[in-house]
Amino acid sequence: MSVDGKFGEFGGQYVPEALMPAIEELNDAYQRYVLENEDGFMDDFRARLRDFGGRPTPLQRADRLSERYGREVYLKREDLVHGGAHKLNNALGQVLLAKYMGKDRIIAETGAGQHGTATAMACAHLDMPCEIYMGERDINRQRPNVFRMRLNGADVNAVTVGRGTLKEAISETMRDWATNVEDTHYVIGSVVGPHPFPSMVRDFQSVISEEARTQAQEKFGQLPDSVLACAGGGSNTMGAFAEFVKDESVGLFAVEAGGSTLDVDEEAGVAPNSASLTTGSEGVLHGARTQLLQDRDGQIMESHSISSGLDYAGVGPELAYLNDIGRITAVNVDDDEALTAFHRLSQLEGIIPALETAHAFGYLERVLGPDSDATQAERDALGEYVVVNVSGRGDKDLESAIEETYERDIDIAPDMTEFTGGL
Repeated sequence: MSVDGKFGEFGGQYVPEALMPAIEELNDAYQRYVLENEDGFMDDFRARLRDFGGRPTPLQRADRLSERYGREVYLKREDLVHGGAHKLNNALGQVLLAKYMGKDRIIAETGAGQHGTATAMACAHLDMPCEIYMGERDINRQRPNVFRMRLNGADVNAVTVGRGTLKEAISETMRDWATNVEDTHYVIGSVVGPHPFPSMVRDFQSVISEEARTQAQEKFGQLPDSVLACAGGGSNTMGAFAEFVKDESVGLFAVEAGGSTLDVDEEAGVAPNSASLTTGSEGVLHGARTQLLQDRDGQIMESHSISSGLDYAGVGPELAYLNDIGRITAVNVDDDEALTAFHRLSQLEGIIPALETAHAFGYLERVLGPDSDATQAERDALGEYVVVNVSGRGDKDLESAIEETYERDIDIAPDMTEFTGGL
């Protein structure tokens, strides 16, 4: 990566002039505190990750999945981080950085609510006022997380424009930041946006792969053959990949949301998926050049996923670059596969995953499952030792999962009729 935040042709700073002073101030702080550890910032951050966040998280062998797939399957348990997802790693880092910078107010966007929850918790921990922007549709899908944010003292602002999802929430948060740059820091929740956000968020999240790399060698005496992570914007993806990128022997699989279909109706302006790496094209979204879902006129299309956290029309520029050069493999899993995997992991391993996370397990089943029609090359690419990043727990998704299970007639589900009013 060059000093201007470019990953090949991707990245950069495509922002209004009014935001450039804040971007330059943040880049300076990122260089001094994160990269150079000025005033012991990174020591403070890692101590708080340990004592407040509960790190390190385990690398657990999934015994029944290993038996099912005839491979050694290990789970990086980010669902055990305080708050229930990997999101705290980045939120805590950015709120702490804002504190070191002398900022007085925190704003953030959220889709599934996990980033908003993590930011609200970090702000309560560090005594910082917090406002969260969340799409109206996502508020309705993720009521438990809305309550958790408010419980931690954050104001939650409903975004009603567009489809009321993550894209609109990010746009609204950027408008707030442009108006209040002097005293406000915007905690972007993924490896998206203008430089230095993609690099900074990756650095805060890289603790996932730092730990996994060491734990793998301790657990089974070698690096994993492959690492799987779901991919929306890509914060858990880059966190799980960062320390393995240099290891060419480790396959890196970014599992996108295939939604209902990969076919796109450009006339309707809506993509029935969120698979930017698979079906997108190069363009600019939220301050960076990346792969995104756009029509032939360059208008951003509305994305779709059963998972709120993957329902985004773009992807982080570093992921776009790594995909472009062939270092990662972009694959996708549709809504039905993800929902079935949600139930399968719950029943086989006693772990209820976030619907985002379930996409990664859906790909594992597609390639290695007993009814798989994958090629031998696809099976071989995963290797013997497979690490799956469990990016978050599924408490937030239970209402959606109940409704979707019965609407889609997923037969792996237990009988929950008495809890669903006869759905």
